Amino acid sequence: MGRRFTQVDVFGDGGVTGNPLAVVHDAAGLDDAAMQAFAAWTNLSETTFLLPPTAPGADYRVRIFTVDGELPFAGHPTLGSAHAWLTAGGVPRRADEVVQECGVGLVRVRRDADRLAFAAPPRRRTGPLDEGHLAVAEAALGSSRSEWVAHEWGDNGPPWMMVEFEDAAAVRAAWVDRTQLGRHDHLGLVGRSDDGYAYEVRGFLAHDEDPVTGSLNAAVAQWLRGRGEVPARYVATQGSQVGRHGEVFVDDDGVDLWIGGRTRTVISGDVEL
Repeated sequence: MGRRFTQVDVFGDGGVTGNPLAVVHDAAGLDDAAMQAFAAWTNLSETTFLLPPTAPGADYRVRIFTVDGELPFAGHPTLGSAHAWLTAGGVPRRADEVVQECGVGLVRVRRDADRLAFAAPPRRRTGPLDEGHLAVAEAALGSSRSEWVAHEWGDNGPPWMMVEFEDAAAVRAAWVDRTQLGRHDHLGLVGRSDDGYAYEVRGFLAHDEDPVTGSLNAAVAQWLRGRGEVPARYVATQGSQVGRHGEVFVDDDGVDLWIGGRTRTVISGDVEL
């Protein structure tokens, strides 16, 4: 059966420089095994499947798969899925925002000029990393926690172990031994920048370095804002070490923390599933 397919560049700088997302429209009737198999085949960091909503107030429901499992929430799949749904003719219940249903509940997405932005969901786990995970992070980074500025949990779906380095140069120079990360470990690095962006961010999973990561940037923003380290609005960059140039726009409106970026359709057509 042919289903509409869109591949979207998310968080790019206007070109094809962000994180690609595969989106399968009208995914009703696909079982878990079919979704997981297709996500593994695309070999992208995430593939999403659009479904009719089941929660009151939602415009659509999305399921988010990595190459080897399902996530309750992720940032670039949220923006890319909203873009694909709107581009396909989706009409939100409210003119000023789209409401996505996913594993963490309802996530609001707003349109802002040429960008989309999601309201960062609350972190499910906060506070300093525990000893076991500190040991994992130290082994992966090849450095002692005494060399870091700070560390914190950023679990908002993906369980990010966040480590702050002295500056962006240290973040860019970091070599991460991903063999030290377990299948479900996520390691995020952040450092203050001096090249027109507030911070540089990198995100690592056991199998790869993610080009641009909405969930990590959301957790980092909540962490830094809570410490009073950043202004209400700032821009972070990610992807420099994997040949990308992602731009993540952060806006604290006093109620919600919005994580935004540009979205762009790159491939569209049909897929047989």
